[in-house]
Amino acid sequence: MLCASSRISPLRTLKSKNISSKGCRYLVTSTNDDPSKIRNMALVAHIDSGKTTLTESILLGSSYLSSPGSVDTGSTTTDFLPAERERGITIQSASIPVKWKDWTFNLIDTPGHADFGMEVECASRVVDGAVVLIDSVEGVESQTKGVWRQLDRYGVPTRIMFLNKLDRPGASFRSSLSSLLAHRLHPKPMALTLPIASFDPHDYARAEPGIQGLVDLVNWEVWKWDSDATSPSRHPLPRDIDNLGQIDLLPSSHPILPHLVPARMALLENLSMFSEELMETLLSLTSGPSSYLSVEPSTIMPHLRAASLRNDILPVLCGSAFKNIGTELVMNYIGELLASPLDVAAGTQSKDAPLRLLAWKVGWHPKKGWMTYVRVYSGTLKRHSTLMNTTRDQKERASRLLLMYASRTEEVDELPFGFVGVIQGFKYTRTGDTLVLAQHDGPPELSLREITLPPAVMSASVVPLSHSDLEPVQTALQSLARTDPSVRTDTQEGQILVHGLGALHLEIVEGRLRDEFGARFEFGQRRVSYREGLGFGESTSNPDSDRWFTEVMGRPVFVVINFSLRSLRDNEMGDPAWDGNVVIDKDGIPIRPDVSTVERRPQQYMARGIATALSSSPHTSLAMSHVHVQVNNFTYPFGVDPSITASAAAVLLRNRIREVGMGAVMEPYIRIKVIINEDSLGAVIRDLTENGGEVSELGADSSIGIDVDDELGPYTQDGVYIPPDAFSTSSKSYATKSASPRLKRTVYAIAPLNKMLDYSSRLRALSGGHGLFEMSSAGFRIVAEPRKREILKEIGRL
Repeated sequence: MLCASSRISPLRTLKSKNISSKGCRYLVTSTNDDPSKIRNMALVAHIDSGKTTLTESILLGSSYLSSPGSVDTGSTTTDFLPAERERGITIQSASIPVKWKDWTFNLIDTPGHADFGMEVECASRVVDGAVVLIDSVEGVESQTKGVWRQLDRYGVPTRIMFLNKLDRPGASFRSSLSSLLAHRLHPKPMALTLPIASFDPHDYARAEPGIQGLVDLVNWEVWKWDSDATSPSRHPLPRDIDNLGQIDLLPSSHPILPHLVPARMALLENLSMFSEELMETLLSLTSGPSSYLSVEPSTIMPHLRAASLRNDILPVLCGSAFKNIGTELVMNYIGELLASPLDVAAGTQSKDAPLRLLAWKVGWHPKKGWMTYVRVYSGTLKRHSTLMNTTRDQKERASRLLLMYASRTEEVDELPFGFVGVIQGFKYTRTGDTLVLAQHDGPPELSLREITLPPAVMSASVVPLSHSDLEPVQTALQSLARTDPSVRTDTQEGQILVHGLGALHLEIVEGRLRDEFGARFEFGQRRVSYREGLGFGESTSNPDSDRWFTEVMGRPVFVVINFSLRSLRDNEMGDPAWDGNVVIDKDGIPIRPDVSTVERRPQQYMARGIATALSSSPHTSLAMSHVHVQVNNFTYPFGVDPSITASAAAVLLRNRIREVGMGAVMEPYIRIKVIINEDSLGAVIRDLTENGGEVSELGADSSIGIDVDDELGPYTQDGVYIPPDAFSTSSKSYATKSASPRLKRTVYAIAPLNKMLDYSSRLRALSGGHGLFEMSSAGFRIVAEPRKREILKEIGRL
């Protein structure tokens, strides 16, 4: 069977080849010339919300697969690393182009665990749209908000919310939609589809969990999934309200029938608030209860797309990825509503401009070597092109161009504007670098916005087994840091330290060093990464403190850099790009830590020196945080390479930090949500408080807790259609469990990460194995003096 259905119709094929994937021969095509039909999109969510399962369902629906894989069996397409299949989680993002109708989706499946947030950062930087998944039992969870903030950070213009797992007991469409408002994800979520738990009204009376169909409110039709059918059947709904109760598909006694017309009326009226043209259309309709049913989908869709592109609304879909229910609707609305490269072209992207691309990820393959994932922001990249890395001022040669199908590759001759692909043969390029054509004669191209690295919160020592293993271990660490920039290494007092985003992250790092790079070493005990603030002493600027001396080719050289240094005020936010610090120039304009050096400007080199000084305190070797640095002015001799300012900035700033003395010590805190039975509540709270935790809130419902750290409160429900519980039968059965003796309680708390490293085993003992918990970063906090002495002893500074 050739799995290339009539829905797959690329405008141009450069090369095609049959590739076997799970018994399915799939016609792999190269690139589509029409940028308006390209959708660069990511699937993002909290861990275990069904991203990889939805990816498998999309690949099945697009005929890439003849049968879907399963996370439980380790047979999914995008989770191909041995560690991913063994653990059943996504560790690295995987890119795969998907053909659907006349669209090309460059789909990126991302991890949900906070320890692998760097992968989400990279994906968020290069996509124009995202599908955000929610477990309909749990509602918005901690990492849901985390990935949402990452999308906000890079200005991802369009998003679709998919309420997944509606087949599970306790799933609630209403509660999940309400949680979007409660957690302030968006003020105007708009339900485009509604679930049909069962076509048998008696199942509603018995509160049978499940999902068998969907109502598409835009196209005004019902999709029905039969257990023995290979594809869903579609049934148009009557345009006359009097005939709505006479269709065979939904008996007249079905509990959702009375809610369908109000749902479509709410959709059109709420959407018309963002479109005067649509409002005029609705006002011109003949009066009557059936008038809103006569509005054609072709009339609605342009206004729906325009509102989505402006982020006026958040389209909400629903279904069950595990049962492939709702997947085709998701794919249809991805094509209709998510932005194309042309929709976000102003000032960033252009089809006809000179070639410019961003390296958003670097991978290593034992046979293929270094593989650089790129997004083409302007122009077209040809094979064998010579490129200039403007970030590192290095030339690179694109020896081969590839399309990635998860772990499989397909070679192509070019990557056009708006596309995502892979280049083989690069030697120097790192994540976040900008590349242009080397022979481009125009003005120097500015670097594209870089990718923000999340701060490390945990570290471990790496001890080579013998002296001969030292160099291979260092090489392996450098290679690993190139593939995963959130892995950072340094040497303190002769000891190699590797820093990561959490215990699981370091565990994966240890495995990759052994399995992929063959390094021989022992891993030391894991410890959290602390920070140091600025001291309270005085450091006055004078000619001696601002001047740095060196010799260049035998002649003396003096560099003068004047800094203003202070701690961040209480109402000031640190820059994530500077690890919680702020660095600005004399005019108050932020200085970026890793920008283009193609113009060889001294300020760009100074940024490197400042980053070096802030990465290691002269008092404790801890990274500095909450420091405000302003570069007032600088001078250096004419004719001297400006790169000399990097060393000068590092030395002079480090001296100024030393003068003000050691400041406060900060340690990472985490937000924790614990779900336990009522009888375990006291023991869990006592354990949290004894280990430095602060309990913020107690709740009796684990599905939609308000963010206890959000002082603004939830968004209002005005102008938002919230469906009744009739659409989710199992939520009724879930509600009845609340009256049982084993009431589930939810504890929200903030605690120091250092005290929570073994919390999994502690909670298991405290709750008899019935407790669940999730953690997310709460940033760094200043510790009290007794705790400060403990930390200094721990790191050998006292």
